[in-house]
Amino acid sequence: MVRRGAAGVPGRASRVRCMTEDRWEKLTYWPLIAASLVFTVAYSWQVIAELRGPDRLVTESLIFITWLMFVVDYVVRLSLASERGRWFRRHIFDLVVVLVPALRPLRLLRVLTVFHVLRRTAGSALRSRIMIYGAAAALMLIYLAALSVLEAERASPEANITNFWDALWWAFVTITTVGYGDYTPVTFLGRLVAVGLMIGGVAVVGTVTATLASWVAERAARGHEDELPATRAEIHEMSARLEQVAQMFGAPPARSPRPADAGRAPDADPA
Repeated sequence: MVRRGAAGVPGRASRVRCMTEDRWEKLTYWPLIAASLVFTVAYSWQVIAELRGPDRLVTESLIFITWLMFVVDYVVRLSLASERGRWFRRHIFDLVVVLVPALRPLRLLRVLTVFHVLRRTAGSALRSRIMIYGAAAALMLIYLAALSVLEAERASPEANITNFWDALWWAFVTITTVGYGDYTPVTFLGRLVAVGLMIGGVAVVGTVTATLASWVAERAARGHEDELPATRAEIHEMSARLEQVAQMFGAPPARSPRPADAGRAPDADPA
């Protein structure tokens, strides 16, 4: 009779001991993406439709279940980390997502890392990824801020943000730093949402603007590549290719001069 967990047969305890942070993240990647999507739908339905009674109980139950999934994920990854103090410092945003429910849908942005953008150069590919990620982050921030400020402001008798479309307009105006002033939050929570949107908006919009300026500069320089200076990586790549060609034709590989030989004149040819 073979026992589970005996030597040579991995049991449940051994599988638990073999669990690593990377493996846990792979196992929970799509379940947490699905949880983020469920939270977004439930929270949107609850705020926009002003649910009451059994319907609100359903949405609150879904929100609690998704929150519990994020808490378990954070605790497990922290326990699996080899250096927990360093891991904690490097994953502050994950803790903020656990503590602030409205930020949970931002995890949906991780789906964008699955897609690969094909471009001529690595710089163009990186620029395209930043543009896509930045634009998606800006739209997500606008939507979440609109929901949050509407939920915070709706119950106040002095509020002027009382429906979703006004809240969405306010979020667009705020993240672009236009600030018309036609709609403003009056409650403490609403103003706290506004501060978060301002800080996040400056970072996201600034990144997208800088990336767009870099793309414009690259387009302007197109057709004048011969006038651009070569990078260190391009010089190393060209040297490696030349050395491969030389070896192909039987020439010895190039030898870089030693520091002691630098500056020494070559020996004279024997008479």
